[in-house]
Amino acid sequence: MEFFKIHKDIPFMRYALVFNAISLSTFVLAVFFLFSRGLHLSVEFTGGTVMEVGYSQPADVEKIRGTVAGLGFTDVQVQNFGTARDVMIRLPAQKGVTTAQQSDKVMAALKAGDPQVVLRRTEFVGPQVGEELAQDGLKALAMVVVGIMIYLAFRFEWKYAVAAIIANLHDIVIILGFFAYFQWEFSLSVLAAVLAVLGYSVNESVVIFDRIRENFRRYRKMDTVQIIDNAITSTISRTIITHGSTQIMVLSMLLFGGPTLFYFALALTIGILFGIYSSVFVAAAIAMWLGIKREDLIKPAGKKDEDPSDPNAGATV
Repeated sequence: MEFFKIHKDIPFMRYALVFNAISLSTFVLAVFFLFSRGLHLSVEFTGGTVMEVGYSQPADVEKIRGTVAGLGFTDVQVQNFGTARDVMIRLPAQKGVTTAQQSDKVMAALKAGDPQVVLRRTEFVGPQVGEELAQDGLKALAMVVVGIMIYLAFRFEWKYAVAAIIANLHDIVIILGFFAYFQWEFSLSVLAAVLAVLGYSVNESVVIFDRIRENFRRYRKMDTVQIIDNAITSTISRTIITHGSTQIMVLSMLLFGGPTLFYFALALTIGILFGIYSSVFVAAAIAMWLGIKREDLIKPAGKKDEDPSDPNAGATV
């Protein structure tokens, strides 16, 4: 399905060097902010107090969040779990304040608004648990990267695998750079969004690489640059449909999902936008710089079976 059809190929690769320079600058800035400012880790990673409270009627999460924030707690996470009457509250650790003191202070404020609220569970999540989560998250990220490289190397060729994984890492580092620069809270849900972006971004690269391979087989007189430009141009309609519909859904979470989904949706929004850009101006361009050619995907016929008098001898299949 196509909303429109472009009859003349857009010369994307003509500007590949300029956009690669922009990508490199953005990447370096993101790395700089990651090292200079670091990520603003949430309670899951740094440790703190977790409370579960129950109400006799559906809880007003926004009101609860405002009440707890009014006590001086920063980076408070308040969300429903199980049913609309059950609420989980995560409080960051404070020096000189015990878990019991934190929970008593919060419960006193909540009971002032609703005397029937009940504390069902309170516990302290130590920093060592957060360290474990961080290590497991990095392992998961590494396993996804390795899996993508192996998949692309088998499906296409090593040059395509290298190009795609550089593009994917470009997207991930830029997302982390945004979170480091603005000091947005980096939680487990944001980590999940980062992993989702990895799979989402590689999908666009695979679509373009598939069209490049198809073009190599179909158009014998085109050079590599023309092949890539044609592949990207011919998939623009599909890109608009796919990413447009996905972005509408993500924006709905960003605008109407509340604080619980805000940073998750924000990470996805950044990842989708840069994923489109990187598939064209990073993955495809790097594949071009690496010297992809028809012979990488279509092997020449064996010479021992050729007839020297055959005018088609040496033709590729």
